[in-house]
Amino acid sequence: VQLQASGGGLVQAGDSLRLSCRASGRTFNRYALGWFRQAPGKEREFVAAIGGSGVNALSTYYADFVKGRFTISRDDTAKTVYLQMDRLEPEDTAVFYCAAKYTILTAPVPTLQLQYDFWGQGTLVTVSS
Repeated sequence: VQLQASGGGLVQAGDSLRLSCRASGRTFNRYALGWFRQAPGKEREFVAAIGGSGVNALSTYYADFVKGRFTISRDDTAKTVYLQMDRLEPEDTAVFYCAAKYTILTAPVPTLQLQYDFWGQGTLVTVSS
């Protein structure tokens, strides 16, 4: 599967932004999807994930630093995963990457980078104070 992320840009603190990641290929609903980010000079880190079909279908997980501000969702018809980001802070400035992992029906939702098989190219989010 190929992933194409979009929606990044320059915003002010307190603003909202929605990232999109469109996938190619079939059986999109069988993929767990995640968002990660890499701030300047820092390691890439987990942001949010959502399950595919199976026992964890549509289960969502968030990093503590985004809980209550970010929302991950998916539209399997459009083969797209979204990251709605509200109340953005300058500390959220980073390149955001989407990722996908083909999952079996009973697999837990992956939250580690090494668990993901496919990655998008990244989209830059810059939050000014």
